[in-house]
Amino acid sequence: MKQHRLAAAVALVSLVLAGCDSQTSVELKTPAQKASYGIGLNMGKSLAQEGMDDLDSKAVAQGIEDAVGKKEQKLKDDELVEAFAALQKRAEERLAKMSEESAAAGKKFLEDNAKKPGVVTTASGLQYEVVKKADGPQPKPTDVVTVHYTGKLTNGTVFDSSVERGSPIDLPVSGVIPGWVEGLQLMHVGEKYKLYIPSDLAYGAQSPSPAIPANSVLVFDLELLAIKDPAKQDAAK
Repeated sequence: MKQHRLAAAVALVSLVLAGCDSQTSVELKTPAQKASYGIGLNMGKSLAQEGMDDLDSKAVAQGIEDAVGKKEQKLKDDELVEAFAALQKRAEERLAKMSEESAAAGKKFLEDNAKKPGVVTTASGLQYEVVKKADGPQPKPTDVVTVHYTGKLTNGTVFDSSVERGSPIDLPVSGVIPGWVEGLQLMHVGEKYKLYIPSDLAYGAQSPSPAIPANSVLVFDLELLAIKDPAKQDAAK
């Protein structure tokens, strides 16, 4: 019970740290002030991702003030537990609805996309189109490859890009999401593919980032630059 109340309190504090009132000027000069803002910002984003973005920041501030000032709390513990449970239930219901809507939209996108010229759909449901052909070797599951990529949502929003960072990455073929594992083994070194990855071949309902909604279809512009030489990899260890 105490752990539950503590976790909820910590989450609520984040809203205050991030700024309770848009009209209030908060100084962000000292390391402590900057760290406090950072904690609030990160936790606030997490709350919003979990569907708990409509909490009353003034009530949060009052609760913190009462606790710090050692004043008598205005609500009994059982009232707070009941309120936390109701809020959590509502947040879960909202997220479940959003997840269902995202899954339905992804299914419709893939159905329409499969009809486009040049798009190939594999037995797993992965879709791809060859943007640039080449005759280089194809990687095996045990290989490490060098790639450039840009990851997008179906609406075009970029959530990650080695191209934008200006630095390709090395990764094990078998150590990435299933859609990439399959897609990489279809490619030849020097080729560029566009992958359309169903959510069950990506992250499914477990989003790794607020930038990627649950059950999202992911679109990757992927270029296979090289297959790493195992001998050189061993020598570098």
